[in-house]
Amino acid sequence: MAATPTLPTAPPKPTWDPRKPEPPFPWLRPTIRIRLTLLYGGMFLIAGILLLSIIYLLAAQALHEGNSQNFQVTGSNIAISSPTCPQLNSASYDEVSSVWKACNAAQRQRALDDLLSRSLLALLGLAVIAFAFGYAMAGRVLSPLGRILRTARAVAGSDLSRRIELDGPDDEIKELADTFDDMLERLQRAFTAQQRFVGNASHELRTPLAINRTLLEVHLSDPNAPVELQQLGKTLLATNERSEQLVEGLLLLARSDNQIVERKPVDLAEVAEQAVDQVLSEADTKGVVIRGEQKPAVVQGNGVLLERIALNLVQNAVRYNVQEDGWVEVNTEVQHGQAVLVVTNTGPVVPAYEIDNLFEPFRRLRTERTGSDKGVGLGLSIVRSVARAHGGHISAQPREGGGLVMRVSLPI
Repeated sequence: MAATPTLPTAPPKPTWDPRKPEPPFPWLRPTIRIRLTLLYGGMFLIAGILLLSIIYLLAAQALHEGNSQNFQVTGSNIAISSPTCPQLNSASYDEVSSVWKACNAAQRQRALDDLLSRSLLALLGLAVIAFAFGYAMAGRVLSPLGRILRTARAVAGSDLSRRIELDGPDDEIKELADTFDDMLERLQRAFTAQQRFVGNASHELRTPLAINRTLLEVHLSDPNAPVELQQLGKTLLATNERSEQLVEGLLLLARSDNQIVERKPVDLAEVAEQAVDQVLSEADTKGVVIRGEQKPAVVQGNGVLLERIALNLVQNAVRYNVQEDGWVEVNTEVQHGQAVLVVTNTGPVVPAYEIDNLFEPFRRLRTERTGSDKGVGLGLSIVRSVARAHGGHISAQPREGGGLVMRVSLPI
């Protein structure tokens, strides 16, 4: 009889817990709540002790002055005189008692008034000291939050390598900083993977499209090719070119979503002039007149991406224009401390409620998917993404009579 095979035993469970171990006495943890309680409670106690001490000294001095009725008896008729109570000098024997009581009452009242005024001055001085000390202590306690804020602003500028690395007691603020550092680490890995994917996708998508374009151009160059084959080749070549534009637009949109780290001085006037020169032949073909004034407006940014902004806006203005007497106006200037690029064009009437849809990928006026040979539907999306990456923004307004007014504002 064959022996029954024994099943392998399961591996032992790991005893190490990756989670952070709990301290033996969690209630002894120096939380920010306990620290603030001790800090402000101690400040209140110290201020109270100082105020009581000052009031005690002032009261002792007032009592001493209130009981210091100096007088002397002169002459054989017992004439009483006092420098602190002049009324005793002229008082008769029967009036001494009443005058003495009145002088004591006046002296006590004077001492109490003096005590009150000095106490108020002491309270005012302690209040100023307490507020100054509290302001300094609050700044010291909240300084880690300022460090977190500065790091968050640096990260907003696409510097994902920054870390807080906060030192100090293991309180809620340090826990927040450590959690923020962990989040930044994950974001950096995610963005690195995205950039790697964009680079690989760029190579993998461009190569077959370039090969297809080359093969189609070779076949179209054959003079003996049938007319039907040439027509099919031209159609496929146009489709391939459209696919290349789509890939380039998607890759540019993915690259321009982040903040521009390396910046150089770029004149928007020069960028706009180059964009107009590139579109001039197409505008002449469509009978569209390009005009405008390009005043110097220097910004800090990426020249290639900024040229893409002007080129996309001018191309859209030329392509989506009227068939007769159309014009495009391109202006650059500096307004209110910002460099401004304004592209105005004639064209079809655009409802105001459809303006926002124009900046969405693959969205056009009254259509949601690509269905036109004028572009791939990414031009304005790329413009908005590049403008945001440079810290600016783009706005669009319907022009009276038809067309649009596109306004790009960038910080100088």
